[in-house]
This record gives sequence, C-alpha cells and structure tokens, in this order.
Amino acid sequence: MAYVDWKIKTKQIGTCSCDYGCPCESMAPPTRTPCEGVMAMEITEGYFGDVRLDGLRAAGAYRWPGPVHEGKGTWWSIMDKAATPEQVEALFKIMGGEEQEPTTSFAIYGSTIENEPEPIFADIEFEFDLDDRKGRFLVSGILEAEVEPIRNLVTGAPHFVSLHLYDGFEFRQGEMASATFWSKGELEQNHRKRYGVLTYVTYGPYGIIDDESLPKRRA
Repeated sequence: MAYVDWKIKTKQIGTCSCDYGCPCESMAPPTRTPCEGVMAMEITEGYFGDVRLDGLRAAGAYRWPGPVHEGKGTWWSIMDKAATPEQVEALFKIMGGEEQEPTTSFAIYGSTIENEPEPIFADIEFEFDLDDRKGRFLVSGILEAEVEPIRNLVTGAPHFVSLHLYDGFEFRQGEMASATFWSKGELEQNHRKRYGVLTYVTYGPYGIIDDESLPKRRA
C-alpha cells in the first residue's frame, strides 16, 4: 500500500499505572487494571506531505480495561492549540495510524481503541531532560505528569535503568523514570511513583526510523 510521505522526530514522555518496568515491555500482563496513563510528545522536526509539523506538541490520556492487546481501549487526544487546521488533520492521521503499516506503532495502538472522546485543543507545557531522567508536561486543568529518577530504596540515590527493546514498535531505547500523574474529565486518574519513560524516537509510514541525528543517551 502507498502511504503519504511523512516523518516526525520526537521527544516523548510516557507513563502508565504499572510498576516500574511496565510488564507490557516484557510480554507480561499489566501490574494492575485498568491499564491507564498519560503521555506527551514534542515534534522537533516533522512533515506530512507538504505540511510542516516542526515544534508542535500532542498529548493524551488513555485507559484499557485489561492488557492493551485485548482492546476496548479509550484514547483522549489533546492537540496543540497553535496547530493550523492542516496540521491538526495531519496529526490525527498520523496518530490514528491511518498512514502507517498495520504492524507499526500508531496503527497497532489505534487498532485497540474503541472509544475516543472529543479532542481538546490547548496549550501543552513540555519539559524534557533525558540525561537526568526528568521531565514534565501539563495541560492546565486536564492532565499533568512529572517524571524523576527512580530512587534506591536503601540510599535514596538515583537509580538509572535503560530499556533496550530490540524489536520495539513504540521505541527502541528509553530511560525509565518514576512518574506521578493525574488527569480529569473523561479519564479521571491519579497515580504516584509509577512507570515512566523518556525517549527520543523518529517515526514514518513503516514504523521506527533509526535516526543517527538524534541526541545520544549518556550514562
């Protein structure tokens, strides 16, 4: 199948209600159900056909009643208020998996979604520091997440853990963190010290693109 030519280079912060490690990454059931969380990304460079997407942000809240692959999920989109109508259309096509191989990231997640509340258009605050495993994003009155290093239970020192997924469809390498987050409205939730991950990742119609221009992780 022929797809629109597109590419987005992103910084991402993801969270979920599971314990550190997120069993999904190891092909195991979630720590607790429902499986829920919030995420945000900033597109450092991107395009969809002739539409530039540089600098735009997107966020969302989500929930599945059980393991993600069993479906019946809910995804609530929050789009950058600064986006033009053309950019909004492009982002929805990308994130909905309409212009991507069925076995790749956005298409896989899209196939598990059954409910989509009306999207919100808002300012999305976004802070990202991969080396220190710190980050934050906020949509005022809707959702907020803060990630920081996991702490050693004995000494309290930062405990750095890297995830390397050889065949990962969502990302290939990420830095694990401790996430505290909440959302209101359609997907109300509140969690402390749960799984979080920070990652750089580039996507296109055929999945993850190995991008040598991305900043490299430092130990």
